[in-house]
Amino acid sequence: QVQLVESGGGLVQAGGSLRLSCSASGNIFSLYAMAWFRQAPGNEREFVASISRNGDSTHYADSVKGRFTVSRDNAKNTLYLQMNNLKPEDTAVYYCAARPGLSSPRATMWSTDWVNYWGKGTLVNVSS
Repeated sequence: QVQLVESGGGLVQAGGSLRLSCSASGNIFSLYAMAWFRQAPGNEREFVASISRNGDSTHYADSVKGRFTVSRDNAKNTLYLQMNNLKPEDTAVYYCAARPGLSSPRATMWSTDWVNYWGKGTLVNVSS
């Protein structure tokens, strides 16, 4: 089992940047493929980005490609999401997600039902 805690959210103007972190504890972090999801008010939770267990493979939703970068530091048990050129439509609660087993899941595998562990989320609010 793994516990996930997100941080780094906040209020930012359009065009600005934020870096989210997700700190993991309770089990060996490198055993988990990781992902970021987000949920805007009134919308379903959606996939944003994922990274393989050793960090050599990443996938992104089309809406964030070229603007967001997912990374991880297995020595520090931490997942990151660097968000640049933020837009008002990026406003949402961002969740860290973990799934053990597969080393490098395809992006299409990352549904909310497929995730084993969730953090509680951190709010990102992008003003226009």
